[in-house]
Amino acid sequence: MQRGALGRGEDYEQRTVADPPSLPAVPVFVFPPSLDFYADDQSSHKQVLTLYNPFPRVLRYKVLSTAPLRYTVVDAEGLVKPNSCIDIVTRHRDIRARHYGTTDRFRVEVWEESGGRGVIGRKDIPATLHPTKQESRERGARDPTPWQPPSHLFSMRQGVPRPLSPGLFSLYILVGLMALLVLMLPLHGDPRSLLNENLHVSVVQKLVAAYVLGLLTMVFLQA
Repeated sequence: MQRGALGRGEDYEQRTVADPPSLPAVPVFVFPPSLDFYADDQSSHKQVLTLYNPFPRVLRYKVLSTAPLRYTVVDAEGLVKPNSCIDIVTRHRDIRARHYGTTDRFRVEVWEESGGRGVIGRKDIPATLHPTKQESRERGARDPTPWQPPSHLFSMRQGVPRPLSPGLFSLYILVGLMALLVLMLPLHGDPRSLLNENLHVSVVQKLVAAYVLGLLTMVFLQA
């Protein structure tokens, strides 16, 4: 994989798109919805964003940032094949006290590989640098968080996730395989498909499957 600065050093707040999109806007599925880096935990200095493409066409993507000099991104630009996903590794390069509590933003933009039609979807991902995990937990107890996986998906003890039970782990694997199967099935009306029409799925079903797969990814990362 090619390593480089975000969007070739571009600041998305100063960037404009010359060509207006000619296609309807599409949702951008990126998990997790936010990134948290901890100065006292070196393993957290590297985070992974997973970009899903549940659509029947190839999408090109690009990652931009409000602070490109503070981060390194692996594969900041690339392609996502239909009904598949790609992992985008981000690294925080400036762990200094002056940046504690600072929230930067990544922006993921997507457009069709056919080109020339402009950006058809974008999503912003907040990224915050915390001095310690403990302080982050205390702040989270006071302030509402924007999103968290449902509490029944995993339990916590002394701040460390409990291992999943064998039965629950098997259930999650089964659900994950079913979600992958739905993402691999052709859409309704696809003339290239050799499968029976009853095995075709809708775009909504693919979006739900991608969302469930993202939740399971969060569960396994926390486990």
